[in-house]
Amino acid sequence: MMEDWAAAAIETAKRRGASYADVRVMDIRHRDLSVKNGEVGTLAESESLGIGIRVISSGAWGFAATDELTREGIQACAAESVAIAKASSLAKRENVVLAPEASYVDSWQNPFLKDPFRIPVERQMDLLLAADREMRRVQGVTLAEGSMSFRRIEQLFVSSTGSSIHQIKMQSGAGIVATSFAGSEIQKRSYPNSFGGQHTLQGYELVESLDLVGHAPRVAEESVALHSAAQCPEGHKTIILGSSQLGLQIHESIGHPIELDRVLGMEANFAGTSFLTTDKLRKLQYGSEIVNVVADARLEHGPGLGTFAYDDEGVPAQSTPIITSGLFTGYLSSRETARSIGEKRSGGTVRAESWNRLPMIRMTNISIHPGSWKYDDLLADTDDGILMETNRSWSIDDKRYHFQFSTEIGWEIKGGKIGRMIKNPSYSGITTEFWNRCDAICSRDHWTLWGTPNCGKGQPQQTMGTGHGAAPARFRNIRVGVAFSK
Repeated sequence: MMEDWAAAAIETAKRRGASYADVRVMDIRHRDLSVKNGEVGTLAESESLGIGIRVISSGAWGFAATDELTREGIQACAAESVAIAKASSLAKRENVVLAPEASYVDSWQNPFLKDPFRIPVERQMDLLLAADREMRRVQGVTLAEGSMSFRRIEQLFVSSTGSSIHQIKMQSGAGIVATSFAGSEIQKRSYPNSFGGQHTLQGYELVESLDLVGHAPRVAEESVALHSAAQCPEGHKTIILGSSQLGLQIHESIGHPIELDRVLGMEANFAGTSFLTTDKLRKLQYGSEIVNVVADARLEHGPGLGTFAYDDEGVPAQSTPIITSGLFTGYLSSRETARSIGEKRSGGTVRAESWNRLPMIRMTNISIHPGSWKYDDLLADTDDGILMETNRSWSIDDKRYHFQFSTEIGWEIKGGKIGRMIKNPSYSGITTEFWNRCDAICSRDHWTLWGTPNCGKGQPQQTMGTGHGAAPARFRNIRVGVAFSK
């Protein structure tokens, strides 16, 4: 059925004058659950099915979408996309030119062990409620929360150049949060990460591996203990960032500025533009020599939210070097933008949230290569510093250059050993100066591919999942201070 819908759309678009057309038929299933202080907060399941038709006509783009999946409805949608392209051509600066790409006929599904949609909702909710109870057993916990989120995305991509690609992606995520109020002060701890926990391209086996109930007491105890912890000292210090915090640092200060549509001024919503103008490619020393970052959508990189077999332009998943021994070496590109940086082929990074959204450049898995340090050895080698874990808040300017981050918790490091707990830690800096002060990265044994399920971009907004692989890393001479105080 999907194939028939796509064929009707392509046929109509070509007949109406499109020089190129591609179609995405998407069937998206959602399940979201949450609990709060022993009560069900969210219990929602939905499904969305529709078709998005993108064309080039008269040298300009046109896009239209519909969920009226009759032959007449699809033909009308295709005709509308061509009409929009012809109208857009009146204001074009130049013709759209796509980098060449071969045609592919393929099917792909990410591996997973347990379909979360076959697990009874009652069983999933019972697990969240059990973790909730464990957190509320700790005296001083004001608010206990837990959540799970599942997505099954089935997509057929068909192009007028002969591609027909069928993909199914299963995404799962879960996490818990304990919050403690004391007077005017609020402290919280999250597991396994803040802002919804961990999310990957896996099945329900991910949730089971997290052991939410087992970690609940520690999470709750730390949220209460933070009230009596010392405030973070102020000044310039050595810091070690936990892997999840480093993942968000990568997202904000590397992932967004390398989106080539931002660089070229084609996109500025939510994250602004970028300081990484094209004259900096292969010239800017982005970080120290041990900093190596890739944009990798291949399954062999890991089951990240930025993992797929083909992007939404039918381009196969690739690994693109972004920072190589500290040197800035690559952008996230599309078939349209590749030539602006002298590339003959797209980097394969175009995706859309749903069938009714126009595909655009999005982060895949933007990951830093692990180093050689064992975690305990890195601590032992740090005489005076602060370990910061789990993001609490962040701020970065619209060029992605000046930033400030705070974390939920910190720990003093004295004489190579972890000492007292620190509350309200924050650090700030300038993107390139910060990455050039990285002098140690932990090994593959400590590397995790984190999932960020809520990256916003575009207008109308599209929320997409991205992946960020990172291991704990050390940075010297970083400005630190107190993010929140009474």
